[in-house]
Amino acid sequence: MHEKTKTSYFKAFLLGILAVLIVSILILSYVPPVSKDALTHHLAVPKLYLKHGSIYEIPFMVFSYYPMNLELLYSIPLYLGNDIIPKYIHFAFALLTAWLIFNYLRPRTNFIYAILGVLLFLSIPIIVKLSITVYVDLGLIFFSTASLLLLLKWVENGFKYRFLALSAICCGLAMGTKYNGLITFFLLTLFVPFIHSRYAKDNKAGAVKSLRYGALFLAIALLLFTPWMIRNYIWTGNPLYPLYDGLFNPEDPVHRHTIDLFTYRSAVYHEQWWQIALLPIRIFFEGQDGNPQYFDGRLNAFLLLLPLFAFYRVGKESDTMRMELKAILSFSALFFAFSFFSSGLRARYISPIIPSLVILSIFGLRRMVLQVKALRIPLLRDIGLAGIVLIICAALWLNFRYVIDQYGYVDPFSYIGGTVTRDEYIERHRPEYPVIRYIDENLAPCDRILFLFMGDRGYYCDREYVFDVVANRSLLHQLVKMSRKPEQILQGLRSKGITHMLIRYDIFDRWVKDEDNFSIRDQELLARFFERHVKLLYFKWGYGVSRLEHSSA
Repeated sequence: MHEKTKTSYFKAFLLGILAVLIVSILILSYVPPVSKDALTHHLAVPKLYLKHGSIYEIPFMVFSYYPMNLELLYSIPLYLGNDIIPKYIHFAFALLTAWLIFNYLRPRTNFIYAILGVLLFLSIPIIVKLSITVYVDLGLIFFSTASLLLLLKWVENGFKYRFLALSAICCGLAMGTKYNGLITFFLLTLFVPFIHSRYAKDNKAGAVKSLRYGALFLAIALLLFTPWMIRNYIWTGNPLYPLYDGLFNPEDPVHRHTIDLFTYRSAVYHEQWWQIALLPIRIFFEGQDGNPQYFDGRLNAFLLLLPLFAFYRVGKESDTMRMELKAILSFSALFFAFSFFSSGLRARYISPIIPSLVILSIFGLRRMVLQVKALRIPLLRDIGLAGIVLIICAALWLNFRYVIDQYGYVDPFSYIGGTVTRDEYIERHRPEYPVIRYIDENLAPCDRILFLFMGDRGYYCDREYVFDVVANRSLLHQLVKMSRKPEQILQGLRSKGITHMLIRYDIFDRWVKDEDNFSIRDQELLARFFERHVKLLYFKWGYGVSRLEHSSA
């Protein structure tokens, strides 16, 4: 068969796999939202904004102070009564990032390597998981990657202002999508003067001109982020609330005290020092969905291994190409370093570096191929190429196996085919849902529910609700400590407008019986309060909704 024909067939094969992958993700997404952050934040907050008729302060929701570029997009389909379309909006940013990868790789390698990069990126387990949930990380990934690649294009095109401005705009949008975008902003603001001072061919103004470019990048990016900072400053006095609140509000006695990564993982997960030291490697090998100890998401080990070959020189290489690879590697390493020291290290938190690692992986793969093809002994050449094919297959199989596993967990066909209703599907994944349905169908619009140990999942609740724990303080705990009679607890709750309580009882009972939380006297007082003033209305799967009453013993 002619070599050109073989190449055409292989291109068609790769495009076919890509089409299967995209369709698979679209099918997996076509179910009601049940992921935690969607129900606590990414859908819940825009739903409250729509109900209120505008953006407004929600003091009991700390995450309502986060920047919300994507949540504002999600509010459009929510207004139209559809909460599945936000998943497709989120997935669209994965496709846009894939286009960035393809657009960067194709002129520097070829079509096949570029498509392999797209396939590798879209099939990485954490990207698949994000693509079928209503989060915002894919937006952050897209804007961060676009900002970085536009910065490289700025260098490639002789430092034209247009590309620097576009890079800064994308950086500002990244910050407005998620606070992790601040890391992108910090790194790229430093990159701008450094890259210009080092690679500008005619830099007569020296450091001054480089710093001027850096200042321009900083100003444009901050301009895009400013509306969220103004909002938070008006509400809290802290433009980055809840970050650095001790700096902006030192007189506030309630601050979120954080502990370092090493202390946290040693105390919570009982990990040894060497296990903690190996975290930068373990995160690529040990990821598990839903398990915070194992980074709450899966990456792919080849994202760590293949980039090692990206800097192996094969033949002549332009200075620009070397500069770009160094910049991409530096961004990846530094971004990871910042995220690494977070006490709650998650695969999602380092996700903005995944496109960079994919690009480096493809360059590593290409250089392996070039090195093998340069071998003079045909047998060794054939063995080497076969080994590279096995590496590609292994990397993609690890990813596609995850996609297949998701069909077992998500089970989209039962919902799409009508075997289960929307309510039945949600109840499978969210055991509190029947109780919330009872609230929506039986409580009055003026009622207000206190959520206790509900994981802050309030999206499906159509009545007004508040969380018991705000700024690490439990309202019920404070009232019990301050009260001497059950009636005082009732009065304290009523003063907050609370008419009902929604409780997850297994956790609530352990919390109450823990003498570190409540003394024997407190437990007895709380028991009398529940006996006299709390009437259980509905209970299922360990969750119950109760009405507060003025009746006495």
